[in-house]
Amino acid sequence: MGYLILLFTILPALELALLIKVGSHIGALNTILIVIGIGVVGAALARYEGFRVLMKVQDSLQRGIMPDAEILDGFMVLAGGIALLTPGFITDVLGLFLLFPVTRAGVKWVLRRKFQSMIARGQVVQFGSFGATSRRSNGYDDIDIG
Repeated sequence: MGYLILLFTILPALELALLIKVGSHIGALNTILIVIGIGVVGAALARYEGFRVLMKVQDSLQRGIMPDAEILDGFMVLAGGIALLTPGFITDVLGLFLLFPVTRAGVKWVLRRKFQSMIARGQVVQFGSFGATSRRSNGYDDIDIG
């Protein structure tokens, strides 16, 4: 719930304040052109990285390897592209951060650690091999599907 408040109220207010501040220094037209330029460059980068990740997924599948890292990369490229669609400098920086492979690798490492700790605490859905069972732990429903 706290993340949603941050996402839908505080972040847009910060974006608006930053756009006004930058616009007062360099002018409204220049600010708009910068936001549009970053969006165009970001969209091209998102498209390129998306196709690159798709090729890696196909390569892993052809070799019989589960493409877990590539799927996580794909979600981050998608999130980066969505962030770039939102006008503003903060979301543009976040989107570009998720699109560049070097910075995405660091985010992927953090996410994997988070997922591992959630699994260890029983806070995620786990898929097993026999019958469907459900248990409640730490306020989350875990479902084992066989």
